[in-house]
Amino acid sequence: MMTFEIRPETPADIPAINALSATAFGPGRFARSAYRVREGVPPVSELSLTAWSEGRIVGGVRFTAIRVGDRDSGLLLGPLVVDPSLAGKGCGKALLEEGLNRSRAAGFGFVLLVGDMPYYGRFGFKPSAHGAITLPGPVDPARLLGVELAEGALEGVGGQVRAYAA
Repeated sequence: MMTFEIRPETPADIPAINALSATAFGPGRFARSAYRVREGVPPVSELSLTAWSEGRIVGGVRFTAIRVGDRDSGLLLGPLVVDPSLAGKGCGKALLEEGLNRSRAAGFGFVLLVGDMPYYGRFGFKPSAHGAITLPGPVDPARLLGVELAEGALEGVGGQVRAYAA
């Protein structure tokens, strides 16, 4: 495992993060349901983080404030992006752990994402109740994951995910 310096994202970092996202996810990323939720809504600035190694940005994570049905206090995680040459070196883990800690400290109750359970499960994410939470567009229900930052924050949560500017 390498060590990474985690810093708040600045406007000057955005081109590097966008380039990493284009490399890691390709042009089809904009059609995904999670991107459609985030469209036109800025991420929560204090939760947008970058990872640095050897003087360059090698990863980033963003969180967007969301409501699910009539429940707010949620976040949609993503994108979480890491330079593909550093996959498996701990960059994503460092970004995710710091992001979740900051999200909890900021008073958010839960985080949702569309991702792989084998990766995100180690951070406490679990599959959402099948069909209870929906996103615009199709999503494999097994990939819609959530974690509570406050006990009971996801109990009874259901409905459409909508982003808002925090």
